[in-house]
Parts: sequence; structure tokens; C-alpha cells
Amino acid sequence: MSKKKSLAQRADPHDLYQRSVQSAEFEIDFFHRVFKKQRGRKALSLREDFCGTALLSSAWVASDKLRTATGVDLDQQVLDWAAQHNIAPLGEAGERIKLLQSDVRSKRRARFDVINAMNFSYWIFRTRTELRSYFAAVRSALVTDGVFFLDLYGGWEAQEPMCEPRKIKGGFTYEWEQASFCPITHEVINHIHFEFKDGSRLDKAFTYEWRFWTLPEIQELLREAGFSEVIVHWEKNDKYRPASRAENQPGWLAFLAALK
Repeated sequence: MSKKKSLAQRADPHDLYQRSVQSAEFEIDFFHRVFKKQRGRKALSLREDFCGTALLSSAWVASDKLRTATGVDLDQQVLDWAAQHNIAPLGEAGERIKLLQSDVRSKRRARFDVINAMNFSYWIFRTRTELRSYFAAVRSALVTDGVFFLDLYGGWEAQEPMCEPRKIKGGFTYEWEQASFCPITHEVINHIHFEFKDGSRLDKAFTYEWRFWTLPEIQELLREAGFSEVIVHWEKNDKYRPASRAENQPGWLAFLAALK
């Protein structure tokens, strides 16, 4: 008789990631609200860079029957997962999503109202030249009044080795581990682990090797890439509002809107 598989062995890492990390409806609402305020119209086309499971693209087309989305990622395996688990269940709405296995810096003809790079994915670019080049590619892929959305985190605890657990609805625990930080290069290594109620674990389900970029650096590089304005949205009372100054915190998350 075969031994029963543990919860960790039966778990789907992509599903766990979506349930632990992503807030698609919140982010789509944020894009909509900021774009409408800045541009006076509704955004209809979106490109999701480093899209992974394309959860944002799926939520985008589900939010309005006129909306279209393109997800770009290098990993064909995760794009296949996205097509099966997030796009196929949408039915006809899923036909308004295109998935591309490609470098996000590649030139294409399509132009978009909104392009986003969430969950710090662009931190994979470790030099100013590489990141500026990516930002310039994004700007060229936006329509005349397009907006680029991205997020980043910081605070003094963000540079400390630590492991932060958080219980997730559904009977498992998400763990964010900051494994290392180099003060000379700002290279960081982070891991995501999952622990289950039967005691089993998925260690290093996801690993990220990034450069830890600061908020002033990102704003400067966006402007160097040609964006006309960069608006920082800072969290206060669980809402993100434009801010030019803020008090430092142990840990913080900010959203940026870069206007073409």
C-alpha cells in the first residue's frame, strides 16, 4: 500500500503564490482609479510584464468586456499553467488575453494604455543601464497618454536577514525569508516557503536574486528613460495616496505611476 502524500507534495506552488502574495482585484482597481484621474478616461488595454500566472491579466479582462490584456514572461511552463488555470475558466473573456513567451524589453508594434511590473519583478535588472533600458522599452510601448505602474518595498527591516510567517486562509502558512543582503552591491536573495497543517513543507518554493533598488533611484531612472512625471503612492490607513514626503518605517510598500 502506497504511503499517502503529504499536503506539501500535493500542493501547487503557483496556486499557493496567488493566494498568498497577489491581490489582483485591488491592483486593477488602483490602476483604474489612478489612470482615470490622470488621463480622464478609462484604460482598456494592459500589458502585464513578468506576468507569471497572468492573474492580473485575467482579472483585467474580467473587469470590463472591452478590456484586453497581454501577458509577457520568459517561462513557458508558467504561461501554460496560466492558460489552463486562469484563462480557460474565463470562457469568451479569456479570448481577449494574449500570452507571449518573450523578453519584456523586446520591441513590438502593439501599444498599451497600461503596462505594469508588479511584485518587484523588475528588480531582476541589476544595473542602472539595464533598468533604464527596460523602462525606455516600456515607455515606447505605451500609447501617447499611457501609464506605467510598478511597486517596490523598503524600510530598515527590508535589509535584514529574517523570516516572516503569515497564516493564509485555506490551512497553510506563507513564509517570506530575506536570506541575505549585501550593503556594497545591494544584491539580495529572498525565498518563499510554505508550511502545512500536517507539518509538511515546501521550502524554497520560489527564490529571487535581485538588486535592492531604492525609491529615489527608481524615480530618477524612470525620468531618465523619458517619463514626464513619476507619482509615488504611499500607504496610509490601508490606502495608497500621492505623496512627496513620508516618515520612514521598519517596512513599507509603495506604488508608482509613471506618466508617458
